[in-house]
Amino acid sequence: MRLIVALLMTAATCFAQTYTQRGFIETSGTFYPQKAVNDPAQGVGESLLRYEGFYRPSATFQIAGALDFRIDTHHQVERDFKLSWQDREIRRPLGEVRRLSGIYHNGPLTFELGKQFIRWGKTDTVTPTDRFAPRDFLTVVDNEFLAVTAARLNYEKGANTIEAAWSPRFTPSRIPLADQRWLPLAPQTDGAITIRDVRVLLPGGPQSGIRWNHTGPVEYELSLYQGFNPLPSFDVAGTNFTPDGVAIDLQRFYSKMLMAGGDIAIPTSLFTLKGEAAHFSSSDDRADEYALYVVQLERQSGEWFFVGGYAGEAITRNGSRAATFAPDRGLTKTILGRAGYTIDTNRSVAIETAIRQNGDGLWLKGEYSQAFGQHWRATLNLTLIRGEIGDFLGQYRRNSHALLVVRYSF
Repeated sequence: MRLIVALLMTAATCFAQTYTQRGFIETSGTFYPQKAVNDPAQGVGESLLRYEGFYRPSATFQIAGALDFRIDTHHQVERDFKLSWQDREIRRPLGEVRRLSGIYHNGPLTFELGKQFIRWGKTDTVTPTDRFAPRDFLTVVDNEFLAVTAARLNYEKGANTIEAAWSPRFTPSRIPLADQRWLPLAPQTDGAITIRDVRVLLPGGPQSGIRWNHTGPVEYELSLYQGFNPLPSFDVAGTNFTPDGVAIDLQRFYSKMLMAGGDIAIPTSLFTLKGEAAHFSSSDDRADEYALYVVQLERQSGEWFFVGGYAGEAITRNGSRAATFAPDRGLTKTILGRAGYTIDTNRSVAIETAIRQNGDGLWLKGEYSQAFGQHWRATLNLTLIRGEIGDFLGQYRRNSHALLVVRYSF
């Protein structure tokens, strides 16, 4: 790993004519007006340094790399320094190779090998076919994608593109910590049950997928994925009775998954209609089999953009385990919306929401962003979460918060 850091940091001077770089230093502060049942902290601070470099020794080949270094006040970040590659830590690593891949492009053929981001699908917020995209859900509603180690081949001919991806190692999504306010089980139990530990059982074996995309007046896509669900299910590994209630240990496991899905985008004079659907089956009888679907409308009008739609779910087989952490399924049976306005070259506002169709859950986020000169930007997010205790959104009703982010880009 020291060699990776040295290569990225010194490449700018060694290959000045073919090397480009960028990055930022970001400091954020989050304030929660309410205390959680299992977490009295109401303020969290975090700092992140991200450096990205791109080396192009020839017209057909490029090496892309990125490093993250971070620290925080709430122990969501590891305190032992190591340069992480696998993204399998329970907490965020202090130092991480965010991306490192080689890209060969020649005519209709593109091949990428290494740690990279693979995104499938066309819809927003809930994207059923996006199976090579694990996320960091330590703060459930403010999440980001994780890269995977993979080989990816893309072949384009005319209006058709075929993409095949193979990953030798499973990368799970990062879930909320057992002793912090975003733990999904703690609010439901109202303190009567304490999650003492969450043990991890990671599967071995590769993941693979293929998709075919057709562009034209109507764009559509078919995709197939075979591997593991990046979101976990839980077994009870142990129980201990205490004067304050019941303390339990959980075993986290990841079920096998076969996904078959597709999406479509139809532009009209008034808006673009998008649809995406996928069915998920599994040879593990502990896991549910189900279908997710999204229908949404998009419109761009001057400096405004609007996105509105509905996400749904249909269960085709109930598994033998009910305890899961599944934000994608948690946001189904929900009306989704997003809108934004660009005030000028330096300022913008946006709003995003998810409203449960039965009224049991609400998530509403407003954002104002302003640049100061060429390098500085400040962003304020205000998030409101309400709902019933048994609802996926409602269980986080004590986690409404304000987030202020200040970034210096270079």
